[in-house]
Amino acid sequence: MMRRALWAEAIGCFLLFATVIGSGIMAQKLAGGNVAIALLGNTLATGAMLFVLVTMLGPVSGAHLNPAVSLVFCLRGDISASRALGYGVAQLAGGILGVWAAHVMFDLPVWQLATRLRSGPGQWMGEAIATFGLLLTILCTIRARPKGVPASVALYITAAYWFTSSTSFANPAITIARALSDSFAGIAPASVPGFIAAQLVGALAAHLCADTLHSAKDIA
Repeated sequence: MMRRALWAEAIGCFLLFATVIGSGIMAQKLAGGNVAIALLGNTLATGAMLFVLVTMLGPVSGAHLNPAVSLVFCLRGDISASRALGYGVAQLAGGILGVWAAHVMFDLPVWQLATRLRSGPGQWMGEAIATFGLLLTILCTIRARPKGVPASVALYITAAYWFTSSTSFANPAITIARALSDSFAGIAPASVPGFIAAQLVGALAAHLCADTLHSAKDIA
């Protein structure tokens, strides 16, 4: 069971990260320099893929696809620390392979380092809010309407691409992986620590807030 779950997380992140990078490259090529159109293409592809992956992999691993999600589920006692750690390794490994696969598909050098700086208080606040909202969406929808999780996650990320200053990475693994792609969706390695710190703050805030919004008594 654990092996299947690890494979699910790795394959899910492979497909998700390949979608983020690949759709960004494709959108930039087709948008003719219009950044808004390129971002829209990147957004729609990512949201659609998230819906598919959470629906498909949820029964196998929970479809965390994100170390911040695994961390919060561990803190809440839903998974063990060893499972959370295993998920994190699988998510990062599968995701990096997905980034490299996107490069191969578009005839780009496999090994790259991003040069796009994404830093400063506004970007960090955007990442904290993006991650807070994502985790709150997951935790509250699981309690209120479990079958609605795939749609809720996909719709939240679709919205967060546009309302956050950082375009909502909201995922430490994808932040690291995107540092390995000097493309539309890339982030310079120097900007990665600030993004991950903000993501962890947002995730922990959602963990603390979720029980205030929904209690077991409310759902019963």
